[in-house]
Amino acid sequence: MENPEGKFPAEFDTYQEVKKGDFVFCLFDVEETPRTVGLADFDGMITGAYTVFNVSEKANKKFLYYFYLNLDEKKRLKFLYRGLRNTIPKDSFFTFKTAFPPIEEQQTIATFLDDKTAKIDQTIAIKQKEIELLKERRQILIQKAVTKGLDDTVKLKDSGVDWIGKIPEHWEVRKLVSVCRFVRGNSPFGKDELLNAGEYIALQYGKTYKVNEVNEEYSFYVNNEFYKNSQVVKYGDVILVSTSETIEDLGHTVYYRRNEIGLLGGEQIMLKPNQEQVDSHFLYFSAKAFSKELQKFATGIKVFRFNINDLKTIYNALPPLFEQKEIANFIEINSNKIAKAIMLKEQEIEKLKEYKTVLIDQVVTGKVRVSKIN
Repeated sequence: MENPEGKFPAEFDTYQEVKKGDFVFCLFDVEETPRTVGLADFDGMITGAYTVFNVSEKANKKFLYYFYLNLDEKKRLKFLYRGLRNTIPKDSFFTFKTAFPPIEEQQTIATFLDDKTAKIDQTIAIKQKEIELLKERRQILIQKAVTKGLDDTVKLKDSGVDWIGKIPEHWEVRKLVSVCRFVRGNSPFGKDELLNAGEYIALQYGKTYKVNEVNEEYSFYVNNEFYKNSQVVKYGDVILVSTSETIEDLGHTVYYRRNEIGLLGGEQIMLKPNQEQVDSHFLYFSAKAFSKELQKFATGIKVFRFNINDLKTIYNALPPLFEQKEIANFIEINSNKIAKAIMLKEQEIEKLKEYKTVLIDQVVTGKVRVSKIN
């Protein structure tokens, strides 16, 4: 059967058929599975990692979904786990007994929760869209400041570089390689070797791509056995993630704001700025702008990457040093305001998710009685 992207699995030996309305449950690695319960919305195929159940006519499918969703959220099936993989044997799953309301009440509860959770999800979606718009606003702010400066009245000239466009007349266009040194990360530590405390800050790409700067909140370390002089990261260095599972994260840029020495892990490229020509913070914000250009060099299908030679083709708009510092300070102040607005939206989303969880729990357990929605 064709999936929504028009692809076909090479073989279906490990797949099983699922029909609309089937109850789907993951019964192994339960603790590692973000969502263990589902109700199929359409006919299709699903991997053998899941168990498909037909729902009895004595139970409302949607009520059963909300009921087990609540058990999943509360981890109330832990007593059924077996083995190191936290597997729930089918026989044990079927022995689980609980009180159910009459079928008419199940329908009422399901209809009520469909209505309320849909409204909550809609509100969450609106806030997530607002977050995306704020992120776009921040990117536009950075792009404009590092290519046009802060003075809207200044005369402009053509930079000769498509992504940069026009720049102030007194600015230069320089190849990136002429204002900073490139270092390919190759320290061999993996995520399983990271410590909560140690001699050096560990810049492992699985951690760095999640942050915009390595500051005091970043707490991953390694000890001396991983030290390489060529991989030393110092305050003001800029790190680019050169490998990613998504094209959007490729070239993600991180500013190193720690006084302690860091060590650069693999799948990253470090920019060490020539401090006489480029302000490190300005370079970081410039990298936020030109990282989109690096995505044009992406190779791979499931994992995307660019290489250090691709960086050598990148040009950068370069104002005088004092103006670079002014621009970097301006961007930081305004980016922090946007970041605060994003954080507040994210907190609102978390509260809505918590409310949704509590609402489902109270209704499916009978703590709150509901009536039919007209």
